[in-house]
Amino acid sequence: MKKTFCLFILLFSLCISLNLFAQDKKPKVVLVLSGGGAKGIAHIPLLQKLDSLHIVPDLIIGNSMGSIIGGLYAMGYSGDSIASITKNIDWDKILGGGMSLRNVSVDEKREFQRYLAGIGIKDGKTKSTGAILNDQNLREYLFELTYPVYNVKDFDNLPIPFRAMATDLVEGKEVVLSKGSLAFAMRASMSLPAVFKPMPYEDTVLVDGGVMNNFPTDIAKQMGADIIIGSDVGGGMEPKEKLDNFATVLMQTSTFPSNIKNPDNRALCNILVDHLPNLRFSTADFGKSDEIYNDGKIAASKNLPALTALAEKIKGHQQRTHQLPNTPNVFLIDTIIYKNISKENMPLVIARTNLKSHTKYTPKDLIAGVNRAMGINLFNQITYNYFINEEGKLGIILNGFEQPKNQLNASVHYDTYRGVGLILNYTARNVLAQSSRLLITADIAEQPKGRIQFQKNFGKKKDWWWASELYAAFLKQEVFIDGNSVDNMLYDAIEFNNEFNRNINPLKNYIGFGLNYNYAKIKPKYDPYYNPNVFFITKYIFNSLEVNMHYSYNDMDKVFFATNGTILKANVNRSILTDVTVTFIDPNIANASDATNGYTKLGFGFEKRVPLKKKINGMIGFDANYIFQDKLKNNQLSFTDYGYASKYFLGGIIPFSGSNRFTFPGLNEDELNVTQFTGVKLGAQINPIGKFYLTPHLNIATVGFATFNDYIDNIFNPKGNWDNNTEESLVMSAGASVSYQSILGPIHFDTSWINDVNKARVFFSVGLSFNP
Repeated sequence: MKKTFCLFILLFSLCISLNLFAQDKKPKVVLVLSGGGAKGIAHIPLLQKLDSLHIVPDLIIGNSMGSIIGGLYAMGYSGDSIASITKNIDWDKILGGGMSLRNVSVDEKREFQRYLAGIGIKDGKTKSTGAILNDQNLREYLFELTYPVYNVKDFDNLPIPFRAMATDLVEGKEVVLSKGSLAFAMRASMSLPAVFKPMPYEDTVLVDGGVMNNFPTDIAKQMGADIIIGSDVGGGMEPKEKLDNFATVLMQTSTFPSNIKNPDNRALCNILVDHLPNLRFSTADFGKSDEIYNDGKIAASKNLPALTALAEKIKGHQQRTHQLPNTPNVFLIDTIIYKNISKENMPLVIARTNLKSHTKYTPKDLIAGVNRAMGINLFNQITYNYFINEEGKLGIILNGFEQPKNQLNASVHYDTYRGVGLILNYTARNVLAQSSRLLITADIAEQPKGRIQFQKNFGKKKDWWWASELYAAFLKQEVFIDGNSVDNMLYDAIEFNNEFNRNINPLKNYIGFGLNYNYAKIKPKYDPYYNPNVFFITKYIFNSLEVNMHYSYNDMDKVFFATNGTILKANVNRSILTDVTVTFIDPNIANASDATNGYTKLGFGFEKRVPLKKKINGMIGFDANYIFQDKLKNNQLSFTDYGYASKYFLGGIIPFSGSNRFTFPGLNEDELNVTQFTGVKLGAQINPIGKFYLTPHLNIATVGFATFNDYIDNIFNPKGNWDNNTEESLVMSAGASVSYQSILGPIHFDTSWINDVNKARVFFSVGLSFNP
């Protein structure tokens, strides 16, 4: 009896102890952050509240933008740090800005971002690019931000365990990412269909987790959550009155499963931070990130009492240490593995990345190497990931997603001078030779143009390259007198240009020499016997052959609306053939057929763009192009009189194709034909809002129509009027352009006043013009 009583007392004490222990056990706190695009920035004030109250979640589950914010927080960034990151991000660059022109190889800059749409052809099948936004910058930025946990492959080993939601596009089911690369998981979770490219994963591809489960509190419950703090910026089904535009309807229909379960998931929250009543902006309003952040403070503050009570409840319990790992910023790469890169592309990729094993790098060095490889335009994307080899040393895998060898591209354009055109392009890489590119481009228009080019890189570092190009244009050339169009001529031009170049820096500059053949044929648009023209000509043909040396430097940051960088060009050309045939309808004017005197051309061009203030950039340019004529010999024709097709053409707003042509706002395209000119251009590019630009500009030049000696004597004291084409003259214009970067390409509306004729001329263009 005594033993039984003692046993009872022992069991009773044990039960009380277990009950007290159970009461004292720390509840599992799970933070769930929904997707919502730009609205996800509203999550950040909640993280700052958690930091101030010393609440460290035991698990974070994020979707889409919530996975970006949650993943950074899980790896140790504080709420304040994440707020600072989002405040200083260039969202236009990160989300769809694509690769900077500065990272494009010098031999590819001309083709970069020159087409509106393209498809690849592989194994007889077409393949679309399949995304609106380019994610290269986004992936690189996530890679850089997550570097401190590069060696963490199990998300349970992060300072705070983490899960990212995604959707299996093949099976149509939820995927909870818990291992691998944190940057990959974050990026895969926000692959909004038709906006970002799906992410390849094992035997499937992943898209945004919001398709199936945008606010995954049910996953938190399945993983043992005792207390769920949910921050919802996405919401469920949009009401009828908001289903009034294509984007909202598309979003609603593509996320039905997620929207339907949203009310039940919200009900699972112990603390629901509901941002929906306070958010004033949409998923795409990343430019309003500061305002969205402030909107997020409202709901976080409303839940402060509940958060304070939770902080008091877990106050006596030990929590996780929430801080970034102390990872050195310099690492030694032992092994580099290239995957999914074809044999013909491998030498060029290795040369451009210029990454070597057993060498120390920073994350920025690695990103720069990958960007150099992306700059050769052979890949849709290149992903990279760290791994630890069997010896415990660090390695890196570069995984290429090559573009098809054969591609078809297209774009449309319109401008005041040349009308409407459809540009079709065929690009073939490594088809005719290794490390080569073949281009066939046609501008199908009232004034058609065409271009065939073959280019090949060679040498150990692929820094030598040879290019041959055949260019043809069939134009209607307006003739102007006193600033008025008085006649139309048909101008057929054929150029055959050959270059042999050596890169000094593969991303910036090169030097080379070349051989250029030019053929020009000009004849009246109408039969001169019935409609006499101002020149009384029936036909003008000019053949020239020039050898040249040239230098080119370009480190502009963008193809269009560049904000920073320099362009520098210099060339020396020497004629070795100049042959003219011209016939006149007027019997009093003698026909001519002979060579002109020879000449040497010297050209220099400079353009600089610098940031002055936020969204205001200064522009300055200088051009100097001169023709030094040889002395006339017996039976030679005068180049001054007959060398029209080989002189310099000035006029127009946007760069255009063909040699010896230079823009000059206020002048119509090709309006002024000169032998010498020195010009300065000044301007400012103002970006007041979104993708709109205002560009006031001033252009001044002195031009000559005869020999260099005649010109240099009067360069600072021009005497004549430019529209009479006889004496050294001052040309000056002032105006402004209003532009917009549209999905079709740049839209320009320019009004410029031009001196001498004292006219203000209007120019309009839209789209991507034929490559200059």
